[in-house]
Amino acid sequence: MGTQEPDERAGGTGRRALLGAAVLGAGGAVLGLSGTAAATGSGKGGGKGGGKSGGGVKSLPVPTIVGHRGASGYRPEHTLGSYQLALDMGAHIVEAGDLVPTKDGHLVCRHEPEIGGTTDVADHPEFADRKRTKSLDGTATTGWFTEDFTLAELKTLRAVERIPANRPHNTLYDGRWEIPTFEEVLRWQDEQTRSRGEQVWIYPELKHPTYFREQGLPTEERLAKLLRGHGKDKKNSPVIVQSFEPTSIQRMNKLVGNPLAVLLSGAGSRPWDFVRSGDPRTVADLITPEGLREIATYADGIGPDLGLVIPRDAAGRLTEPTTLVRDAHRAGLILHPYTLRNENPFLPAEFREGTDADAYGDVFGAYRAYFATGIDGIFTDQPDTGLLAREDFVNS
Repeated sequence: MGTQEPDERAGGTGRRALLGAAVLGAGGAVLGLSGTAAATGSGKGGGKGGGKSGGGVKSLPVPTIVGHRGASGYRPEHTLGSYQLALDMGAHIVEAGDLVPTKDGHLVCRHEPEIGGTTDVADHPEFADRKRTKSLDGTATTGWFTEDFTLAELKTLRAVERIPANRPHNTLYDGRWEIPTFEEVLRWQDEQTRSRGEQVWIYPELKHPTYFREQGLPTEERLAKLLRGHGKDKKNSPVIVQSFEPTSIQRMNKLVGNPLAVLLSGAGSRPWDFVRSGDPRTVADLITPEGLREIATYADGIGPDLGLVIPRDAAGRLTEPTTLVRDAHRAGLILHPYTLRNENPFLPAEFREGTDADAYGDVFGAYRAYFATGIDGIFTDQPDTGLLAREDFVNS
């Protein structure tokens, strides 16, 4: 889930205990989830389990807990370690991964094409001359970019924690995992499905598709080819494809049968594909009843910023919910908003606790507020906490 999120580097460096679980080793053994670790609880309006094979998105529990970039509250994001931990914690879906291409056309999993903040590339003198400044969706961005590396070169790098100021505990795992390709993720999904005896779901995102298409590296066709090659390109396939660019999802709708979702940033923002094509519409236009009905002609759901579900006031406190959930459901769309995190800087002001800027706040209170709006699921960096909050909600 994408670049359109607000700055995540605010706050101090305070350490905190993990909520709701004792996490052991690289994969992680999770304790104390009252049965939710196996994702067996039934939800309001939803089925049991992590989504039965062939059942499609309607087989997923409601509300659905999506491991945002894996279990990125506990491991460096978009690594097989993060994905594995999210699954071990019981996440119903793992967001594996944000897809960007290499110079030689492979799709790899990184939050952004710029990898200076998520890998140890700066420590590799052989790549010092690859550092440059580019315009990424209209923003001057300096660093190292995946499209300037071959896959073999990227495989010499190792992942690091993206927001160490907020998550110093994650830096323990810096250097442990390499950058995964999406093909490796698809094989991992199959292996985990076989070993667990239940379908594992993933939720990849196409990052900056217009930017890459203009560089001669179109990503939709590459993703469609991989999905077809692995037999995961059907309506009921356990792979939901998402993007912040509506025309990218429209293109995917013509290439594959997978469930699709349009990601939505702040109401006043414009998707970059709209900017490039001269389409004057903003996200505010897309979330009107008419705009949602149009999205429903080519997508199955939306991934709105949480502020589109419940806005915050000038003090950062939640106000009244909007009509987005009702309007989207009337259009036949599911809603999986992003992203709920345990740490104080990311929570609505009324749920922040203590004086440590990066301590955990009353995230369970925040979950209650969002679940009460009727959303179908939520992206979270801490899937174990999300599952406990979900259990509270469905049993209340």
